Amino acid sequence: MFDVDNWQEIFATIKKNKLRTFLTSLGVGWGIFMLVIMLGAGTGLKNGVMNDFKGTATNSFFMWTQKTTKGYKGMKPGRNYNFNNADVKALEQIKELSVVSPQNQLGGYRGGNNVIRGLKLGNFEVNGVYPNLSRIQEIKITEGRFINDNDIREKRKVCVIGARVKEVLFAKDENAIGDYIQISGVYFKVIGVTIPTGSGDDARQQSQKIQLPFSTFQNAFNYGDIVGVFLISSSKNIPASVAEEKVMAIVKERHKVAPDDNLAVGHWNMEEQYNKVNGLFVGINYLVWFVGVGTLIAGIIGISNIMLIVVKERTKEIGVKRALGATPGTVVKQIILESVFLTLVAGYFGLILGILLLEGVNSALGDNVPMFKNPSVDLNAALISLGILVIAGALAGLIPATRAVSVHPVEALRAE
Repeated sequence: MFDVDNWQEIFATIKKNKLRTFLTSLGVGWGIFMLVIMLGAGTGLKNGVMNDFKGTATNSFFMWTQKTTKGYKGMKPGRNYNFNNADVKALEQIKELSVVSPQNQLGGYRGGNNVIRGLKLGNFEVNGVYPNLSRIQEIKITEGRFINDNDIREKRKVCVIGARVKEVLFAKDENAIGDYIQISGVYFKVIGVTIPTGSGDDARQQSQKIQLPFSTFQNAFNYGDIVGVFLISSSKNIPASVAEEKVMAIVKERHKVAPDDNLAVGHWNMEEQYNKVNGLFVGINYLVWFVGVGTLIAGIIGISNIMLIVVKERTKEIGVKRALGATPGTVVKQIILESVFLTLVAGYFGLILGILLLEGVNSALGDNVPMFKNPSVDLNAALISLGILVIAGALAGLIPATRAVSVHPVEALRAE
């Protein structure tokens, strides 16, 4: 491998056939370039989509009530019902659950409410929550604190506001902590300010939330013991789908809903959605490797064909070497070395160009495209690509090398 004569011959051959070498190497370079670009694009798309799951426990699920569609125990179909505080205590006894967090929203799902502070007015989402919400959804506090158990127990009229709420109701450098805002005629003291953990629509929604202690919410807005939605996470090593089935069975029994009435309880499983999306990108990754490696193979075949031509052109030279005592292994090694060298050089430039393009795209996009974030290729993928190049380069030179040593030295010396 470190024989100077071998390298001199390799560079002499390349110099003699510059255009042919360039065009042949271009196929391999293009193949690795396309593989890098496709892997990077797949990573960027995955990062963007997975960012929507950021800030929420992937072993969680949400549950709310809907109209019944079947009669059960004397109850007619089409009946409305509500979860209640007793359901909270019942669900907290289930060992498959780690967090049971009830929540109410003023005005219903994504309902807006006029919120007043002095002469300023804004329309925001108002929720009644439990402190354990932070164990299911990430909550970033920039000022003050979040709701605690004492707030729930004492039904304190306090609230935590989002960044957009503060921006609308308070002056730029004004301290919101300790001040009061008015919601439906009731005053609440601001104890904390949050910032979004995600991006896009979810971030905008989070920044416009006002969160109150759950017990205070029920009392201030005459909700009685109604619970609008449950945010629940399963215990460690318990699939969310298993815990979800058990919870649904219990709440159906408690509210006299037919066990087979699948539309009476609305539910959304974060773990299920996460696994679906993750599985989709695993499939995309396999497809990218299949197409990319296929493109590489096409380039490798080109190098193999060129090496066959090189062997034919150098038949007499190989015959002289054999006549002077060169072993078949020496000849094979030289041909394979030349093939691997061409493959690696072309692949290296293709790899570098691909990475530079991805970095350029990443810098240009920044955070402006939430669905496409940080397109990149990890180190493992780069090392695997280089490994494929080395193996492919060796295989590309193997057939020409085998043909070179199969020719008898005497016949090779007669070749023109």
